This record gives sequence, C-alpha cells and structure tokens, in this order.
Amino acid sequence: MDRYLAVDIGASSGRHILGHVEDGRIVLEQVYRFENRMVERDGRLCWDVDALHAHVLAGLRAAKEAGKAPVSMGIDTWGVDFVLLDGQGRRIGEAVAYRDRRTDGMEAAVERIVPFAALYEKTGIQRLSFNTVYQLMALKSEHPEQLARARDLLMIPDYLGYLLTGARRQEYTVASTSGLVDVRAKEWDTELLDALGLPRALFGALSMPGTSLGGFTDAVRAEAGFDCQVLLPATHDTGSAFLAVPARSPRSVYLSSGTWSLLGVEQKEPITTPAARDAGFTNEGGYGGSYRFLQNIMGLWILQSVRRDLDNRYTFPELAALAREAEGFASVVDVNDRRFLTPENMLEEIRGACADSEQPVPGAVGEALQCAYQSLAQCYARAIAALSGITGVAYEGIHIVGGGSQDAHLNQLTADAVGLPLYAGPVEGTALGNLAAQMIARGAFPDAAAARNAISRSFPLQTFLPKNPRVCS
Repeated sequence: MDRYLAVDIGASSGRHILGHVEDGRIVLEQVYRFENRMVERDGRLCWDVDALHAHVLAGLRAAKEAGKAPVSMGIDTWGVDFVLLDGQGRRIGEAVAYRDRRTDGMEAAVERIVPFAALYEKTGIQRLSFNTVYQLMALKSEHPEQLARARDLLMIPDYLGYLLTGARRQEYTVASTSGLVDVRAKEWDTELLDALGLPRALFGALSMPGTSLGGFTDAVRAEAGFDCQVLLPATHDTGSAFLAVPARSPRSVYLSSGTWSLLGVEQKEPITTPAARDAGFTNEGGYGGSYRFLQNIMGLWILQSVRRDLDNRYTFPELAALAREAEGFASVVDVNDRRFLTPENMLEEIRGACADSEQPVPGAVGEALQCAYQSLAQCYARAIAALSGITGVAYEGIHIVGGGSQDAHLNQLTADAVGLPLYAGPVEGTALGNLAAQMIARGAFPDAAAARNAISRSFPLQTFLPKNPRVCS
C-alpha cells in the first residue's frame, strides 16, 4: 500500500498527515503536529525557519518509527514570505514575517514607480501591505547589501523543499502571491522587476504542482531513516485547499478557513477589471493552471489572538460558547482593518474599533467575541455579494474547508448573513489537496476531478441552513 505524506504548515501550527487510497476512498492519519509562531529578531518579526525544518525532520522520523514511511511527500505553507540564498546556498538574513511593519510606506513607494492600476492589470493580485513586492522594496531600502549578495529567492515552502533535496525550485502557486508574476503568462514579470530595480537573477523558471524535486539529500536520508520522492503540491496552502473542495455545484463559493479566510471561486481565466481591483479581489495561481479569484480576509487570527490574550485558558469551542451567550450584542468592525494585523492586545483593539466607530463597546469577553464572529460573517456576506456582481453568477451555496469549518457558531452566522446553505468539511482540506496533487502525479488518480470525487466519498459534510434563505435566479 502506497502512503503519501502532506506536511501542511500554517501561520500558527503545522502537521504531518499520511494518506492512502483504500477502496476508492482516501484515509488520513496524523503522525506529527507542532506549533509555529513568529519570533522577534533584531527588532523584526520573523519565522524560525530552522525550527520549521527541524519539525519537518521530526515528522519524517515519526512516520518511519510508525512503520509508515511514505513513497512521496509535499510541503505547503502560507504565501508572500521568502528567504534569500547566496551563491553557496546559504541563507542570507532572517525570514521576516508578513506581519512585521517593515512594509509601512512601501505601497506609496511602489505607486510612484508603477501605479496600482497597472500593477493589478499585470499581476491580478489584491493590494495587501505585506505582499512580497512591498517586502522586497523594504529590503531594498533597508538592506540593499543582502539583495546584492543574493543568488536565489525562495518562498517558504520552496526553501523547506530545498533543505530536503538541495533542489532550488520556485513553485507557481506560491509565487503568484508575490505581486510579481505575470497573471496571464504565469511567469515572473521581468518588465516589472526591472522597473522596481529588483535583480532578475533571483527569479527563475516557475515549476507547476506535480513537479518532482527528487529524493532526499544524504544528510536528510540519514536523519529520516528512509528516502522518498519530494513532489510539489500547490505549495500555497490555499491552492491545496481549493483542490480539496468537493463542490456540489459550479455555483458554489469556496471558503478556506484558518488563520486567514480565503473566499472565492475557481476560474479558467483571470479577472483584472477595475471592479475586481476596487473590490479587493485577487487572482492567485491554482492547481492545473487555474486561478483562484478570491478575497483575503483576516480570518480566525482575531479569535486566535483573543485566546492568547486570555492566556489560552479557553478552548475554541468554549470561546464560541461565550460568544453565543452574547448573541444580542450587535456591534461590528472591519476585520480587514490593519489595526487587527498585529495588535498588542486583540480584545482592546476590538473595543477601540467599536469606540472609534461610535458603536456600543463590548465589556464582557463574550461580547467582544460575538462582535468578532458577527464581523467575520458580515465580511463574508459582503465579499460574496461583490463576487456575484463581478462574475454575474448567482451563487447557490458556500463550501468551507479547513480548521474553521469546525466552528458551528461561525458557520451558522455565515449562512444566516449570506442567506445561502453552507457545507462544512473536510477539516484537513489543505492536507487533502496536498495529498491529492501527489496522488495524481503518481497515478493513484487520473485527474483532479477523480481526486475530488474520492474526497467527496471519503469525508461527510455538515450542512448549515440559513434562517432566511436567499432566492437565486
């Protein structure tokens, strides 16, 4: 029996999930899990990529010790963040995290060179203050010597794959989040790189999901106790999550719910109209050359941060129960406001946002949580309304995958706010999409449609019906 391993690393945790096909169904087993947090180094918020690599190795050993070494593995992570390598393949500097404030002022700096309307037409990527293009401009301003020394730029999953195999590849789906890839050619936009003064040599040919990086290096093989093929899934976690959606209808909206919420649809062609640009939609690369036309929404980060403010005394179901007790509290905030990106105290930031907008200020923790829950649900509703207006499609349902699909309170609030049925599951959507890409590459499934059909048969869904259904035509 062939086993496949998905290493799925999010902004707050990571997991090693084994999968195999049995009687046409996909069976999952978690063999390792770990926390992932930003650390402060030299005044910057950074990712501890050395610790992440150590965790990847520890998970490989755990699979071997269980007698379940995989035939292939793939790594997915969040987007936009990167490392630089010198000519000897050594990392230059730290892996600065997207929540760091080094990009303050960089949007205006880029705007003076390439107006955002032109940038969006080229790349199709939503303007977010932490996009790679703005991070690189910040690095160019602060540490030009690092760019001068660099010979390769690798996004975080690219780098972790390099540490396993020695292969320096830049995968398409995660590269597309940078704001530097030509949305139609699916390659780095060299005219844009030249205009911004970024070295072309850092940006090589892009590799598509399904590409093999080869086997482990000798050192990794000795550490893990086995060898296997390292394959590229859609290394951007949302790209993997979208592949795992067992959608019931072509009129379904996809929602990948985790630290970030990614809400949108799969398209064969990008949409770079002024309406799409002004509504904050992005065209990220998807599996098989598709496009994920979606909005990036702050997501469960707000609830995760509140939980940390409370010293992790409550489980997430307990936080949801506190919010339900305050269902009459009606204040809402803009969850995408930058003030919520890295606040010192999320509870106080929610209260401050309510005060600034002259709404009732939450007192009890449950009121602040209910404000966050309602704000997320209403943000999803606005995004779907805008999506429908841009695409001209009357959507019939919402299909949510990822850890957030377990939150029944948020699911019901979302169904009610949108007026459409919501189908929740599978929970391990990102890992499933990662595994599906490997299974397709190795011939276990002929194509994405077959993999999605297997996912649909393998994992039951939970349905949430709206109190006041919307009539679609």
